[in-house]
Order: sequence, then C-alpha cells, then structure tokens
Amino acid sequence: MEIFILDKDIKAFCITAKSFPDGVLEAHQKLHSLVPFTNDRKYFGISRPEKGTIIYKSAAEEKSSGEGDKLNCEPFNIKAGKYICITIKDFRKDISGIWKTFQQLISQPDIDPKGYCLEWYLGQNDVRCMVGLKS
Repeated sequence: MEIFILDKDIKAFCITAKSFPDGVLEAHQKLHSLVPFTNDRKYFGISRPEKGTIIYKSAAEEKSSGEGDKLNCEPFNIKAGKYICITIKDFRKDISGIWKTFQQLISQPDIDPKGYCLEWYLGQNDVRCMVGLKS
C-alpha cells in the first residue's frame, strides 16, 4: 500500500451501473461507446455503499466544459486529497482482484467514511485502486 496525493479535483462525467457487480461491464461499455479510450483522458470506476447497496459509476475525465452534459452523462467531481492505494498490474487476468484489493483498503484505519472507492485505469491493463483518507 502507498499514499497517493491527488493535487486537484478532477471533473468527470459518468454512467451509473444498473446493478453491482453485474452491471459494471455494461456501464464501462456504454461510457466507452460515448468516449472511446485514448491515452490523454483519465478513466475511472467509482463505487460506494448507499442504503445497503453498492452504487457503481464508470467515469471519464471531462476534457472540455459541458462535455458530460452534451453526452447526457451525470457529472462527478473526484476530490483532491490524500488516498491510500494499491496498483494492480494486468488486472484483466483476475478481475476479482479489484474487489479483494478494495476489501483490504477499506479495512485500514483513517479512511474517509464519506468517501468512495476509486479505480483509476492506467492504460488498458493496469488499475490503481484508491480510497480517500480523512483530511
């Protein structure tokens, strides 16, 4: 585990999965049909429990003001701050490793109880799993 400092907020837009975990792939596919993968855009998965259910969002960095609105996507602001994280190389070899990694991260002391689990996709094969820490 390591500490990662996100220096500034990231404005993003997202597609909410119909369910978790079954709707996650569909949410990513829908997002990527709107904004195909490029190396100059950041992509994320965002999740948190709400009323006993995990809500999952597939998200992309907004490259121009209002881009998400034009695509009929929900806005999301990824907060600057300190995160605890683990990077998974070649995550596609074992997708369940993401869930296991977040279980490890959320069990740590000092996580932000109002925060979220953040998957930051580093290219198409690696993902940085992040959980915000109390400020």
